[in-house]
Amino acid sequence: MTTQTDTLPEEIEGLDDDQDTSWGDYPIDELLIRNESPPIEQVLGRIQQGRYVMDPDFQRDFIWDETKQSKLVESVLMRIPLPVFYLAEDAQGRRIVVDGLQRLSTFRRFAENELRLNLPDRCDLHRKRYEDLDPKLQDRFGDFSLTLYVIDAKAPDQTRLDIFERVNSGVPLTRQQMRNCLYMGEATRFLRKQSKTKLFLDATGRSLRTATMRDREFINRFCAFQILRLEGYRDMDDFLASGLKKMNSEPELLPPLSEQLKTTLDNNLHLFGRHAFRKHEPDQDYRNVINASLWDVMSTGLSRYPSRIVEKRSTDVREGFYQLLEDENFADSITYGTSAVRQVRNRFAMTQAMLKDVLGAYQG
Repeated sequence: MTTQTDTLPEEIEGLDDDQDTSWGDYPIDELLIRNESPPIEQVLGRIQQGRYVMDPDFQRDFIWDETKQSKLVESVLMRIPLPVFYLAEDAQGRRIVVDGLQRLSTFRRFAENELRLNLPDRCDLHRKRYEDLDPKLQDRFGDFSLTLYVIDAKAPDQTRLDIFERVNSGVPLTRQQMRNCLYMGEATRFLRKQSKTKLFLDATGRSLRTATMRDREFINRFCAFQILRLEGYRDMDDFLASGLKKMNSEPELLPPLSEQLKTTLDNNLHLFGRHAFRKHEPDQDYRNVINASLWDVMSTGLSRYPSRIVEKRSTDVREGFYQLLEDENFADSITYGTSAVRQVRNRFAMTQAMLKDVLGAYQG
């Protein structure tokens, strides 16, 4: 279902724009891409075996209409060469579809007789399913060779994301949508579930678009900063990817993360109401845009303090928070170059010092 938030321009502060990284720093042999030319029938067989990862979120949200699907099948039956497909191999040897999900989904639907061709100008194919084709055309469809480029599992995470961003020819994807494909598993299911809770929606003011997975990105950020050492932070893309990989490999982390997220959302809502995770002044009426960098420090910062302690010292916490916003160094750290190592460490250090001064050391 499309919400009002999905139809409006997305306004977020304290979040570095996704940048197209220069490839000048990549060693030539690091890209690790190989090409293959399997027939459609073989690829569909491997999809059925679970050896290709077809992200269900994208199949729901970005499916082509039947006219476009039908024209693709027509092109195959006419032996018209198709654009290449890009896949990314994971550590288990499965192949994640980077570019070509709509085309592979169309082939699967047609081969399983879910798609009836909508080609009114071609009477020999119009309204036909795969099972209605004569054997010659069925063989032509199954034998049609696809050109696949496979990104090796050994390619660094940053490289994989950059390739993903450059080659995708369909609906432009955000970095979080790319991560959702590349690190699909317990972690991405956790992000999806948490992003739909009423508490999360209330605390963020329903200001984060679900279509771009910006809501999941915020939860990804919370989890990464909770479970990874801040000293290891070098780059936001790598940090968020590392968080997802750790969550996938250590699913026992997820229940505590869920409880910590609930605690911090309760605490922030209690303290700031509709202004949670936004720059604001005491008694301000209008609401500013949500700030991703404030989310980082205030979500993690208040995640380990029981609500009873926060409620008891709520006036002091608010005063400490407003003093932070008035500090030029802190304000810069949540506004400019927010993914830079210095800025990240600076805002975390200042927030943790304020909370420790007001609430004492972390509880638990």
